[in-house]
Amino acid sequence: MPDFECRLKKYRQLKELTQEELAAQVGVRRETIMRLEKAQYNPSLKLAIDISRAVDTPIEEIFIFPH
Repeated sequence: MPDFECRLKKYRQLKELTQEELAAQVGVRRETIMRLEKAQYNPSLKLAIDISRAVDTPIEEIFIFPH
């Protein structure tokens, strides 16, 4: 079970970005985006900020960590 919920796919699709396009924008491989969307990868703060900016959505809306 993942340690967090990731809503990246929803916001990526709202921006009409493919996994490949988003990966290129934030400087990672497409597989990293795929793993993030499945909540199988815990992003660094820098990557989370870069993704947040790329999809124009606050980090707190994309990555949900339980208390």
